[in-house]
Amino acid sequence: MKSFTLNINRQTYTLTLDPDMPLLWVLRDVLGMTGTKFGCGKGYCGACTVLIDGEAAKSCSRPVSMAAGKAVTTIEGLSSDGSHILQQAWILEDVPQCGYCQPGQIMAAAALLNEKPHPTDQDIDEAMSGVLCRCGTYPRIRAAIHRTVKLQDRGGLK
Repeated sequence: MKSFTLNINRQTYTLTLDPDMPLLWVLRDVLGMTGTKFGCGKGYCGACTVLIDGEAAKSCSRPVSMAAGKAVTTIEGLSSDGSHILQQAWILEDVPQCGYCQPGQIMAAAALLNEKPHPTDQDIDEAMSGVLCRCGTYPRIRAAIHRTVKLQDRGGLK
């Protein structure tokens, strides 16, 4: 066991944990942040995607020791009430079906928009390829990302 200081959703937590514990379990089981989903547990499906220092990361395959001292953002960190512009675009485009992968999809989209504020379809397809959607809502995901860009360019939701 080792003590870690974690910055999650702009809050600081000091926890004593096994250094190899996956970040996903720290988020869900230790801190009760259940928005980040468990899918495959191997880093293949992307349902567990969070941002670490602004970049998309699969939290099921990242030990908590790798997150220490870095800024971690979960879906709850975008907004607790779904008011983040990206979440609103998701709703306006009616993206979710079953919804299970959607927190990971939104976090991957946030990372993309952090890096490329005006992504092309190819940029979107490449960035989103790490999160699998069993319902096949990929065209609506792409549309929601484009809508987010338009909303941001206009100064937000009106």
